[in-house]
Amino acid sequence: MRAKIAACETVGEELRNLIPGDTPCKFLEFGLHCTPETLNATLQKEIDETGEDVDTILFGYGMCSKGAIGLEARNFRLVIPRVDDCIGLFLGSRAEYTRQCLKAPGTFYLTKGWIECGDDPYTEYLKMRERYGDEKAYRLEKMVIENYTRLALINTGNYNLAKYREYAKKVAEFFDLTFEEIPGSNVLIRKLIEGDWDENFVIVEPGGKVRYDMFFDAF
Repeated sequence: MRAKIAACETVGEELRNLIPGDTPCKFLEFGLHCTPETLNATLQKEIDETGEDVDTILFGYGMCSKGAIGLEARNFRLVIPRVDDCIGLFLGSRAEYTRQCLKAPGTFYLTKGWIECGDDPYTEYLKMRERYGDEKAYRLEKMVIENYTRLALINTGNYNLAKYREYAKKVAEFFDLTFEEIPGSNVLIRKLIEGDWDENFVIVEPGGKVRYDMFFDAF
């Protein structure tokens, strides 16, 4: 297999120590997930610009608000974890993500990658504070996260979590959220890289196209 990896930069934090040194990788901006149409166009561009020395493109993404739907494989095999988004990747399965959602539906998840990318309620509050001041910014952000009751830090075991744990606890306390550290898993990421593509992966052969039903028809 001559593979290339295209992944969200947050997933890159979990991939870096597992990728064979000679595997070409492209880590894409985290903010793309905010606009699925832009994410889709960016991923398609990655496919279209891939050279003939590659036969398989491994995606460090899930369906991601349908951002992966409609991708055309062209001359390559596409392999995408069968999860809704990267939270399922970090937790090791869609089933574990579902279990966590049932346990605490109003959960905001954090990892090292998310914290370093600056995507959490506290960073949003800081942005608004520059415009509205402390009190109004806090009130506005509390409205944004009013349905959240828990902040969960996912411990994937891939790095020292001490300073990220401290930060996550600070965010939880600031917004009166329950803090919980939950175990993550490398299992899906390892399988993606090692070619152990079971029912937890969407595989699109050359000439094919990623369809919505592909993310569900194995379950």
